[in-house]
Amino acid sequence: MANFALFVRFTLRDGAGEAFDALMQETTAGIRAHEPGTLVYACQTVEDAPNERVFFELYADHAAFEEHERQPHTRHFLAERAKYVEKTEVDRLQPYAGKYPTGVQE
Repeated sequence: MANFALFVRFTLRDGAGEAFDALMQETTAGIRAHEPGTLVYACQTVEDAPNERVFFELYADHAAFEEHERQPHTRHFLAERAKYVEKTEVDRLQPYAGKYPTGVQE
C-alpha cells in the first residue's frame, strides 16, 4: 500500500504559541516512542507569522495513520488543541516522487 501524508496548518489564538508548542513537545515524544509507522512528523513555526504552525506528516500507509489517530498521546492532543487553535486547515496528500526516509517506498 502507498504512503499517506498530511499537510496541516494551525492558526493559533493570540498568546497561545508557548502552550501549544509545549503540548506538541509532549505529543511528539509519544509519536517517537510508540509509532514506527509514522515516518515523519515535522512541526514548524512560520517565519514572520508567530501564530502559525505547519506540520508535515508522512505515514507508511493509511493504516499507520489510523494507528496514530488511536494513540493516547494523539487523542490527548486532539482534545486539548481547541484551547489554543483558532483555525485548522488539513490537506491529505499522496506522495508520488521525492526523497524520503529509509523504508519509504517510492
